[in-house]
Amino acid sequence: MCKPPLQSSRRKNIEFEPLSTTALILEDRPSNLPAKSIEEALRHRQEYDEMVAEAKKREIKEAHKRKKIMKERFKQEENIASAMVIWINEILPNWEGMRSTRRVRELWWQGLPPSVRGKVWSLAVGNELNITPELYEIFLSRAKERWKSFSETSSENDIEDAGASAADREASLELIKLDISRTFPSLYIFQKGGPYHDLLHSVLGAYTCYRPDVGYVQGMSFIAAVLILNLEEADAFIAFANLLNKPCQLAFFRVDHSMMLKYFAAFEVFFEENLPKLFLHFKSYNLTPDIYLIDWIFTLYSKSLPLDLACRVWDVFCRDGEEFLFRTGLGILRLYEDILLQMDFIHIAQFLTKLPEDITSEKLFSCIAAIQMQNSNKKWAQVFASLMKDNKEGDKNHSPALKS
Repeated sequence: MCKPPLQSSRRKNIEFEPLSTTALILEDRPSNLPAKSIEEALRHRQEYDEMVAEAKKREIKEAHKRKKIMKERFKQEENIASAMVIWINEILPNWEGMRSTRRVRELWWQGLPPSVRGKVWSLAVGNELNITPELYEIFLSRAKERWKSFSETSSENDIEDAGASAADREASLELIKLDISRTFPSLYIFQKGGPYHDLLHSVLGAYTCYRPDVGYVQGMSFIAAVLILNLEEADAFIAFANLLNKPCQLAFFRVDHSMMLKYFAAFEVFFEENLPKLFLHFKSYNLTPDIYLIDWIFTLYSKSLPLDLACRVWDVFCRDGEEFLFRTGLGILRLYEDILLQMDFIHIAQFLTKLPEDITSEKLFSCIAAIQMQNSNKKWAQVFASLMKDNKEGDKNHSPALKS
């Protein structure tokens, strides 16, 4: 008769009770089993108190962690807001005069405010091709005509009669359709029925008509998608076409083996300079840069890194050019150097293909900043230029996977 009140008063004295079966250890045994001895009851009480104390510690630790994250986020939002005012009121109106100043470059390194990101990217990439919104509409119309004609084509003979170039274009259009469905699938905005599906389809289709010599290559959809998220349709196309016209992107998307090998060779010069231990480890497995760099360069890291972090990489890429793409690659290798040194060929390749999702901009950019893009007093451009001069040396034993 007295047991329930005792249990109740005992429970009331417990300040913290986990939402689990932890407290069952304090319960008396069922009547059909031997009762607990005093020693056992005391031991159970001690064990319970220890479990509660540990749970309290974890809860306090998690609370501190959440508070720290919120504080950092609030500070970051404040920094973005103040930076946005500087970009809008001071830098953008005086772009040509201020873009190369130390103050702007330092502000740029910290990441562009989302509200001005697209505008800064457009200005930094430029428009050497002199593409206008009207020109985009012309090539978009051509793309739509081709989609219509291909959908109406009913026999294989018709495709064969149209010639190899038409078949190539159809292959590009089919690949675009397939690739769009695999572009940022977790966002559900580029897939069929999503708000940006048709927009991405239009930009990529227009490009294949604008540059039939390049056509569509896997990976382009990620680049176009990132631009679409930050720019209006025509501006996204203009930036896309000009970006892909840069020497590095053109070499990769045209699959110019000779040029790609030179980029890999230049990368390895700085790899050995900055991370000699890891460089030798990779060499011991004959693990060449093409195995991991191709995917990173083709998508400008937008597939390999979280989207917000990829955008920050794009920010500095627009500031520093192709050199920063390879510096970022070295930053990733530096960040995970200790882990990679414990892995074999297969595990390294798998790890670098799918990087950890918890990678943060602070950690990555700290590692990128530690990478020195200088070798024997030669900077990236000078090292690459010297490799370009020696055509024979550039094709020797750097990436067997490409040669095969």
